[in-house]
Amino acid sequence: MTIEAVVFDLGGVMIDWDPRYLYRKLFAGDDAAMEAFLANVCTPAWNYQQDLGRSWAEAVTLLQGEFPAQAELIAAYHRRWDEMLGDAMPGMPELLADVRAACPTYALTNWSAETFHIAEERYDFIAGFVGIVVSGRVGLAKPDAAIYEHFLAAHSLEASALLFIDDVPANVAAAEAAGLRGLQFRSAVDLRERLGAMGVVSG
Repeated sequence: MTIEAVVFDLGGVMIDWDPRYLYRKLFAGDDAAMEAFLANVCTPAWNYQQDLGRSWAEAVTLLQGEFPAQAELIAAYHRRWDEMLGDAMPGMPELLADVRAACPTYALTNWSAETFHIAEERYDFIAGFVGIVVSGRVGLAKPDAAIYEHFLAAHSLEASALLFIDDVPANVAAAEAAGLRGLQFRSAVDLRERLGAMGVVSG
């Protein structure tokens, strides 16, 4: 079936986001301590709850209670969240523009409702999406099947006509289970080649 629209993940596909950009400053070059902190204190699982809609105030307070000696480092995760954002992923704004010349584009992202405005203000290309579903705003997050169902219903889209691009294999698999076509993002060069083979953009 012809692809009628392309759905992009944002963090890791369109936007370079990494807490290490902040914590390398705070740990002053002690990468081992930084990695231990991110693996055991401000973990991906803890951050995922903010993607599901938990407030940052609650998240920080709860974690500080569990790790009082790390209170300031935990607070920085929210207070200095903008410092975790890097540039747009190399080559992706240009590729996105080419995709938009061919068909509508949408975004489906796991992101806190309280911080998404920072991305909207920083990256001009976000305004060009026909529709965006932000996990923290709807209380659902990838790879839960419900967020794909919500996305389709919110925009009155047919799953089989959509191509979904995400850097996380589980999210791609969940999209495919929901009836979308899926591609795992590796780089803009690789993605352009695969989109060209699918006839979405010229090579």
